[in-house]
Amino acid sequence: MGDRQELPPHGEPVREWSSLKDILYGSVRIVSKLFEHPFDLTKVRLQSQPLDRPLRFTGPWDCIVQTYKNEGVPAFWRGVSMPVVGAMAENATLFVVYNQSQTLLRRLFPPPPRLDPNSPAPLNIPLIATAAAIAGAATSFVLTPIELIKCKMQVSNIAAEGLAPAPAALAAAGINTTVTAPSSPAEAPGSIAVTRSVLREYGFRGLWLGQTGTLIRETGGGAAWFGTFELLAAYFVKRRADRGERSATGGHVSKGDLSALELMGAGATAGVVFNVVLFPADCIKSTLQTEDELRGKEASRNQPRRSFLQVGKDIYRARGIKGLYSGCGLTALKAAPSSALIFYIYSRLEAMFG
Repeated sequence: MGDRQELPPHGEPVREWSSLKDILYGSVRIVSKLFEHPFDLTKVRLQSQPLDRPLRFTGPWDCIVQTYKNEGVPAFWRGVSMPVVGAMAENATLFVVYNQSQTLLRRLFPPPPRLDPNSPAPLNIPLIATAAAIAGAATSFVLTPIELIKCKMQVSNIAAEGLAPAPAALAAAGINTTVTAPSSPAEAPGSIAVTRSVLREYGFRGLWLGQTGTLIRETGGGAAWFGTFELLAAYFVKRRADRGERSATGGHVSKGDLSALELMGAGATAGVVFNVVLFPADCIKSTLQTEDELRGKEASRNQPRRSFLQVGKDIYRARGIKGLYSGCGLTALKAAPSSALIFYIYSRLEAMFG
């Protein structure tokens, strides 16, 4: 690797980070997983309600109340093992590819030098967003199997309760939607059992069911996530510079001089934008990944699996644009503090260790 200059995750050129540091720093997101998971479980259950039946949950609060009454507090962390275990691989991929993509883009499109030769110019926002999109695309291939198992576990108790029987009209039409999941919450399968079931039914490729949705969400969302953070961080730096402030070392103000409130505010906004901008892709993905559990494997075998676009059309036709954004408010609510924490910790580690 040597001592050459390269761009770290926030666009400021400092000394090159080793891959080990990328993995270590990227893994700070593990801290947020336990906090996020009850919100995520509620979101997935709202997104994946079968279209051929009445809504089981009328909204986030109704889902939370029903989950608590029927399954108890532990249910809110059902499936948490997968995102926790996968967090290091997910974030290592994201930040390593992000850094390397910025290095490549910096060579292809060298930014104009600053007046201060000791403070090289950072990449502009479009190039930062491009690097983030590349990183998001790479990360999607790591995320899809993790989210597939997680989503299946999160809805397993709904299927197990047998509370979503086929409507009489569908039964009369001969459409089989019998639930074949376990008969009680206690028997809901764990992550290993669910993984084995997917491999047995669909082979290794089956782990990437929903990849299109994850790819779209992570590519566009990644660009929005990093781009929004960098845009706001640059605004805060400029505002301080316009007031005549200097860094602690006497040089120009940089991102390292921003306060915790500024860094966390930028991170929180970035988290909300990430989730809102391409939320329908996530909704379609969740529907695809949980269809077997909520409709029954026998019914799924008797019907060809729908494409990503077809599921999107079906959701829109049945529930309108609101259906494609089911659970979005709750997701944005949990994303704000989580993203604020991620960017704050990452930025502080970057300032301390380079």
